[in-house]
Amino acid sequence: MEQTMKATIQPNKQQLLNRLKRIEGQVRGVHQMVENDRYCVDILHQVSAIQSAMNKVSLALLEDHTHHCVAKAIKENQGEEAINELMDVMRTMTK
Repeated sequence: MEQTMKATIQPNKQQLLNRLKRIEGQVRGVHQMVENDRYCVDILHQVSAIQSAMNKVSLALLEDHTHHCVAKAIKENQGEEAINELMDVMRTMTK
């Protein structure tokens, strides 16, 4: 996957960081559950919660990107490139 070196200011940076810290804690909890031989279904419920939380982070980033970066690119007549980039990342996310 090709990564670019573009940078931006995240408008909801602290919210995203807080969510990611909670997800980190959930992942550590799953790690501990596996180490402690917890029931598979209980672990799977936690994995599902982590996936849901990551999806929320992804959607928040997509929304910010669309409202700020893509909107700005459209105003600057670079909309086609920004939309193509957005669609590429959406295709990657939905695999």
